Amino acid sequence: MAQLGTPPRELPEIKAVEDSLILPHFTADDAWSLGNDLRTRLLNFPQPVVVNISLANSNQVLFHTCTRSGTAPENDRWVSRKRATVLTWGFSTWYMHNKCKGDETHFRERYQLGDTAGNYAIHGGGFPLRVKGVEGIVAVVVVSGLAQHEDHQLAVEVLQEWIKNNS
Repeated sequence: MAQLGTPPRELPEIKAVEDSLILPHFTADDAWSLGNDLRTRLLNFPQPVVVNISLANSNQVLFHTCTRSGTAPENDRWVSRKRATVLTWGFSTWYMHNKCKGDETHFRERYQLGDTAGNYAIHGGGFPLRVKGVEGIVAVVVVSGLAQHEDHQLAVEVLQEWIKNNS
C-alpha cells in the first residue's frame, strides 16, 4: 500500500498548510491535470476512491472519477457533504474535524445546524482551492474513500507537487 505523511492535528498547523497551497492559476485544463494526478496517486491504494473537483461559485463539475470498481452512490453523497463544509466555513474538512475534535454532535450544536446537519461532513478529504490574486475559494477538491486523514493528506501531497510543477 502507498505511504502518506501524517497530517497535523493542531489548527494553526493545518491552516498554515492550507495557506501555503495557493495555485498559480486554475482552469478546466488545470482541473483535469490535478484530477489525473490525484487519480494516479490513488491507484496505489487497493480501495475504490472518488475524486471530484468542482467550481465554488457554480457547482460545475470539472473532474470526477472513481479509481476502481466498488464505489457506491454513498461516495457521491460524501463528496457533496465535504464540499458544502469547505464552502460554508472556508477551511478543509480536516481543519473542521479537528476544530470540533471529531465530535459530530458538537459540530451540529455549535453551528446550530439542526435538520441541515446531514448536509455537511467534518471528515477529511474536502479541500479549498485558492488561486494567487483571486479573492476567496475558486474550487473544491474532494477525495473520498480512504480513511479521512488519508483522504486529506493525499489531497495535500498531490496539491504540493502539482503547484511545484505548475508554478
